[in-house]
Amino acid sequence: MVKLYVEGGGNTAELRAACREGFTTFMTQAGISARPRVVACGSRQDAYESYCIAVANGEKAVLLVDSEGTVAPEHQQPKEQPGQWRPWLHLEAQDGWDKPASAQDTDCHLIVQVLESWFLADRDTLRAFFGQGFQENALPAANRPIEDVPKNHVYSALEQATRSCKTKPAYSKGKHSFKLLAKIDPAKVMKASPWAKRFVEELKKKTTTPKLINLG
Repeated sequence: MVKLYVEGGGNTAELRAACREGFTTFMTQAGISARPRVVACGSRQDAYESYCIAVANGEKAVLLVDSEGTVAPEHQQPKEQPGQWRPWLHLEAQDGWDKPASAQDTDCHLIVQVLESWFLADRDTLRAFFGQGFQENALPAANRPIEDVPKNHVYSALEQATRSCKTKPAYSKGKHSFKLLAKIDPAKVMKASPWAKRFVEELKKKTTTPKLINLG
């Protein structure tokens, strides 16, 4: 079985369970039938280190972490062939992480720039989730590519858009992030985020069992 090592879940069992459930639901709704086992690792550093240990032990492992910033154009070329993009080079520059010797670029995936960036792709779900008082006009322009919005702007926009909601408190990563992840439409996220589309498509390839051809 493929294991997906993800950033998120903090240090409590409750949050890590919510993280696993959120990502599992997202993958199910994205059409990944043979879902990998989600390992909620907490910090991005812990996710990377846990992934490296898994690879060293010969496990089938995939890493998913926030990019934390814009991905350089040279790390996502050729543009029309995401399978050839170079996320490990981004993580080397961003975090000083080395690619494990046996790892491939298609084993590594980025949420650009943070998980909350995905939420901007599905404003219908945000509106329904937060209800009365949600101020959609506080979010970045709908036609702005979500991967171009700096992470701090994403956080502040969500907080501002939800601070006057009547039935829920203002957006909080711990309270809301994984509940929203389980509700957003993967199709909208994939359309808005090329890196999200790469993640889903490459994961489908890794988890699909090839059909045997009967030559008899």
